[in-house]
Amino acid sequence: MDYSTIVFDTAPTGHTLRLLQFPSTLEKGLGKMVALKAKFGGIIGQFSRMFGMTEEFAEDQVMGKLESMRAVIEQVNDQFKNPDLTTFVCVCIPEFLSLYETERLVQELAKFEIDTHNIIINQVIYKEEVMDSKLLQARVKMQQKYLDQFHDLYEDFHITKLPLLEEEVRGVDALKQFAKLLLEAYHPRQAGGLSSDAMEAVCRENEILRKRVAALEEEVKALQKGKAKLYGD
Repeated sequence: MDYSTIVFDTAPTGHTLRLLQFPSTLEKGLGKMVALKAKFGGIIGQFSRMFGMTEEFAEDQVMGKLESMRAVIEQVNDQFKNPDLTTFVCVCIPEFLSLYETERLVQELAKFEIDTHNIIINQVIYKEEVMDSKLLQARVKMQQKYLDQFHDLYEDFHITKLPLLEEEVRGVDALKQFAKLLLEAYHPRQAGGLSSDAMEAVCRENEILRKRVAALEEEVKALQKGKAKLYGD
């Protein structure tokens, strides 16, 4: 299967770090097994014959499979460490624990030599969209403190902020609409104002009306020309 891009939606930080560490751990383990084979190969062969193992489980075949597995793991490791092939996008929310976990993740990724230069901060509440809710105003103030820390810590990263939405992102259309926010900066609306979707709908309707008016003007001009010709005759 050939794809231009493959996206892995990883588990929380601890599980993800163990997953990313697995190829290196397995590679080291296989390396030790190969070294043991070179050192104790004769003894292993004697035990195999002693216990009546079939040719399928012979020493050379087993080690051959381990060697081929090791080659695949080395290839995966190389791809993980190649910034042209692999990058890690950190997704978080503007809260203390999430900031702490993101910093931990970035540090560990650096140890694994895995490229990361993008951070997505989700569920951001914008003060422009907050009305008289004291709860939301308090959340905005709290979030802003951690947003400032994100920008201070990762000034050389590309940081994308996504708004807290009123509904879940479910379905193809909702995903496509949400995906636009990853490419185009979100512009919060004033409290009580129109949303960006509503503004787009208004603009489209205005464009349709403008074209209709232009068409009617052309019809009026054509009628006026017809009358002028009639009077001239």
